[in-house]
Amino acid sequence: MSAPPRRQLAAALLDGARSLQARYLHDLEELVSIDSGSYTPHGVNRVADWVQTRLTGLGFAVERVAFPPGRHGFQAGDALVARKKGALAESDGGQRILLAGHMDTVFEEGTAAARPFGLTGSIANGPGVSDDKGGLLAGLTALELLHDHGVDTYDELVLLATPDEEIGSPASRELIEETARGMHYGLGLECARENGDLVIARKGVADFRLTVTGRAAHAGIEPERGANAALTAAHLVVQIQALNGHWDDVTVNVGVVRAGTRANIVCPEAELRIEVRAATTADVRRVTQAIQEIADHPAVPGTTVEVEQLDLCPPMEDTPASRRMLDNACRAASAVGVSLGAAATGGVGDANLIAGMGVPILDGLGPIGGADHSPQEWLDVSSVPHRIALLADLVAALGDARNTA
Repeated sequence: MSAPPRRQLAAALLDGARSLQARYLHDLEELVSIDSGSYTPHGVNRVADWVQTRLTGLGFAVERVAFPPGRHGFQAGDALVARKKGALAESDGGQRILLAGHMDTVFEEGTAAARPFGLTGSIANGPGVSDDKGGLLAGLTALELLHDHGVDTYDELVLLATPDEEIGSPASRELIEETARGMHYGLGLECARENGDLVIARKGVADFRLTVTGRAAHAGIEPERGANAALTAAHLVVQIQALNGHWDDVTVNVGVVRAGTRANIVCPEAELRIEVRAATTADVRRVTQAIQEIADHPAVPGTTVEVEQLDLCPPMEDTPASRRMLDNACRAASAVGVSLGAAATGGVGDANLIAGMGVPILDGLGPIGGADHSPQEWLDVSSVPHRIALLADLVAALGDARNTA
């Protein structure tokens, strides 16, 4: 079966998405009714069973990845990596496209029963309805439309569904990075912003621990023999917080301060936990250097400060390559009758890890939703057909390098 000409494809995809709307809502209710919090692996695996069945029916070869118990301090559910070869080899312009969504939510077990799926007018509610079950289901439906319309002009399509995005992907990070390696494009299936914007940039996050070592002494008899780590820590808080405003799109937060054990002892040790968010890798490096320079000059003689970077989630940067992807997305949106913008956000997700592998990526390609992580979480189901058709048309465009040259 051959795909229809490009000028006809968008209209056909939109018609197809509209015809699948009732089933989408039925499937969304089924998925939202499954408790699949990050720490509820059996629930995540029920979602994985459902997604795996759908992908297998579309001709994808699905690898199910289980993570070792306790390796990351908790038991994660399984991840899915689904692959489908196309008819256009890379040597002829075929491209490899990675679609990424997650199966976990932030909600505890029992939430689905306490706050079940509901539909009022065009607004659906329920735990994970927007983040990310609505988006993941939109991705599956877009792949179904491409399959039904015979669109196979790509080298390979890959769908990655992860079990722990809401807690920073500690179990699946290595798998995400390995799956992203060698991809030409990434498409994130998080839902669109409340105004319909896609996400073209996400800040990166670096976490630091600063350990201050001083010298204990009796606070009443001989305080001069001590070196107060708490006082050094207090100066560090002021100096590090003062880094805010030095660079655009950079925030620095001292979120945790611990010091001392007794009021009658000159404090011998203190600890600070710091989070840095920045739009570019270059800015992450600048702030890291600034923190180190502050730590190298402690305010209290006799104290020392050790800086340890605990974690780094790379920025998803606004790049020329992602802007070219956005141009293609805007053309796909126009073809299905919607306008499209793009936004930057301070929140992180699996798209950051894909971008960190050098893969240009757009995120927010699911339907329009909002109030994520709250009891008011919602999805505008009237946006579903257009957003699915947009996504499917964008995949078709990106799959063939001749369309984007």
